[in-house]
Amino acid sequence: MGDVKGAVDREKVKGFAERVISDVGASMHGALSYLGDRLGIFKAMAGAGPMTARELAEKTKLSERYLLEWLNAMVAARYVDYQRDGAKYHLPPEHAAVLANEESPAFMGGFLQVTVPVVSMAPRIGEAFRDAKGVSYADYNPEMAEVFERISAPQFKHKLVPHWIPAMPHVYEKLQAGGRVLDVGCGSGVAALTLARAFPKSQVAGIDYHQGSIDRANANAKAEGLSDRVTFSVENGTGLPADSFDLITSFAVVHDSVDPLGLMTAARKALSPTGSYLLVEDNVSSHVEENINPLGRAVYSLSTLYCITVSMAYGGAALGGAMGEGKTRELAEKAGFGSCQRLVVDDPFVALFELRR
Repeated sequence: MGDVKGAVDREKVKGFAERVISDVGASMHGALSYLGDRLGIFKAMAGAGPMTARELAEKTKLSERYLLEWLNAMVAARYVDYQRDGAKYHLPPEHAAVLANEESPAFMGGFLQVTVPVVSMAPRIGEAFRDAKGVSYADYNPEMAEVFERISAPQFKHKLVPHWIPAMPHVYEKLQAGGRVLDVGCGSGVAALTLARAFPKSQVAGIDYHQGSIDRANANAKAEGLSDRVTFSVENGTGLPADSFDLITSFAVVHDSVDPLGLMTAARKALSPTGSYLLVEDNVSSHVEENINPLGRAVYSLSTLYCITVSMAYGGAALGGAMGEGKTRELAEKAGFGSCQRLVVDDPFVALFELRR
């Protein structure tokens, strides 16, 4: 169609063009943030005070010229402060808590790391757009196992035991006394190991369909001296033993599983009569008009580049990251759960549901 005179608001065109430039810059900045994380630049700047590009190069043993350009990009993005006198760069402590300190509850290094592995799959995803098939997890960069470990670690370290488990008092008491726990889609085992450390009388198991993640989980358990109480195995989560667990957990697993209803049905059957299934998903709505915000943009983008395609690779349901509370309750009912309660937990990023038989 040709342009209709007077139909286009030029100010809106200008405003939208500026937004596109901002998004293009953000996408390339994501790659630079990946480098800052992977090369240890953020960590080198944390707590070091103002420093020149040369001083940073000496500290990191990296190229001064590349660092100078990288630093200027970080200043433009307001990640790093700049002092014109002396041409010095400074990573504020508040930013370091997010970018450099892996023990901080606000650490987001895993999200910085995920950008390049998933964006690099765009050509493969483009093929999937055409053939309506998918890209399997095995086709992604092997560092994805570490990516998910680092994304989830701050939540598991700082929220799982202090806040999430106590939101279910009967579960907390059972685990203290000695219960049986299963983490479905355990990845490298961070959640399972966290629970094992916090509840030494309990037995904990983790399952995942990806052999590389299970190998990493078993290595982590051995390194922490927990192999006697924590076991990890390769399974898809649909053939679980009946009436066996006091607590079953899944953390951002259901939405990209091949058979989410089958998984949840198996979880219900595997619970003990008084057991609970803790289902954690992204804190977004099932309705797109309610997700027009930064979190919604991030969830839909990652879902397109990863979540739905790893499900479609095996002919799966491809629910996507924004399954939301509505779909969660729908699946809980279809799976035969007697109750589905959203837990009262103050968290902007995740929603927690307790499902019981």
